[in-house]
Amino acid sequence: MKNGFFFTPAGPGRPFFRRFPRSVLLLLFLRSVLPAAAQQRALQEYRKGNYEEAARICKAEISASPNNLESHVVLCWSLVSLGRYEEGRTYALAGRNISRYDPRIIESLGEVYYFQGRNNEALQYFQEYVNLAPQGARINIVYYYIGEIFIRQGRFRRADIALSTAVYYMPANAEWWFRLAYARENAGEIREAVSAYEKALSLNSQLADARRGLERVRADLSGR
Repeated sequence: MKNGFFFTPAGPGRPFFRRFPRSVLLLLFLRSVLPAAAQQRALQEYRKGNYEEAARICKAEISASPNNLESHVVLCWSLVSLGRYEEGRTYALAGRNISRYDPRIIESLGEVYYFQGRNNEALQYFQEYVNLAPQGARINIVYYYIGEIFIRQGRFRRADIALSTAVYYMPANAEWWFRLAYARENAGEIREAVSAYEKALSLNSQLADARRGLERVRADLSGR
């Protein structure tokens, strides 16, 4: 270092000495570090359930850097958690323009459309997520949502398949076992429904709907 400047020795591709003022290096350093720090802070706020604060941080980052994919991802998660689905859709579509095949953005679009009741569009994005990230971090909830969409559509055998996959990934989720039992009951798979209702109640004996369902299918079996 000399007179407040850093000297970079010559090397391959650098035939001459180059000098960088400290202020320039500091600016470059801050530009690389500050966005990452803000993204980490937004993610921490999201994980703590502070969705409004996470959304605020992400929007500030996107305002400064519109192509910041990570901020779009956390912002979409936060907006969905807040129930602001149309706003979440807007940012998810913007994120998809940045990265066409990012599975996190695609899954967020699936959730937005699911909660808006737009079943066919939700199913399209959830199936795309499964294709892109068959072992992704959200694969369990994606299969659950797919199962619920099939229940909405009265496609109970398909719902059975999707929800069976969901409980494979999360075998301790009593609510999902209950929904699997309900799909099996409506598909006419009564013995399998009994098993799923029993599993749900073994995990959570307070599920009144599961108890009523178990009584129904047991009565159905005894009347055959």
